[in-house]
Amino acid sequence: DAEPPDLEALAADHERAAEALAEASAAASLARARASRLASLAADLRDALERWGPVRHDLVTATHLAALTDGSSADNRLRMRLSAYVLAWRLSQVVAAANVRLAGMTGQRYTLEHTGRRGTGETRGGLSLLVRDEWSGEARDPATLSGGETFVVSLALALGLADVVAHEAGGADLDTLFVDEGFGSLDAETLDDVMDTLDSLRDGGRVVGVVSHVAEMRDRIPVQLRVSKARAGSRLAVSR
Repeated sequence: DAEPPDLEALAADHERAAEALAEASAAASLARARASRLASLAADLRDALERWGPVRHDLVTATHLAALTDGSSADNRLRMRLSAYVLAWRLSQVVAAANVRLAGMTGQRYTLEHTGRRGTGETRGGLSLLVRDEWSGEARDPATLSGGETFVVSLALALGLADVVAHEAGGADLDTLFVDEGFGSLDAETLDDVMDTLDSLRDGGRVVGVVSHVAEMRDRIPVQLRVSKARAGSRLAVSR
């Protein structure tokens, strides 16, 4: 009594089911291959991370140390480079030697102080100086000094550097020193103090050459090389 089946429709359904089965089998095979590959890559990744761990630790340490020595680390409050730190220690020696000269040239008024903090217009610290005025008891920036005072401080630093170099183990004596200009900015009393300091260097065996246009210095310098300008050129004469 049953109606005959629709063989064509059943054949079509069977064909579609077979195609779906083939596609699902291919997808399952591809998924299994990918899963196996991912498992292998995960193992390789774990091994690579284990090998990278010590290298990463060294990298962090080296990066932190580099930033610290470069002065860019937050732990370096003075933002001082390692090279500046080494120079700061040497500068403190130069300042100590310079103060011996500076005291005589300024009537015991000024002394230099080495400070680690950043000076005016400086982005890094460690090599800054302050000038202490013993008359007022205050330390101030060297930029506030007058022209003559700046010259005296600069001369004291140059002489202090020469003293440090001379006393260094294996250091060479600076037998000749030239001071170029700056004397015209000094008052008479300071000029006398500066010349007394230079005379003491000469008494110690050094040759001190002074380049200046200040007429008052002629009586203090025994041997002079006078340069005279002329139309045909400059002439040099020795005066004793």
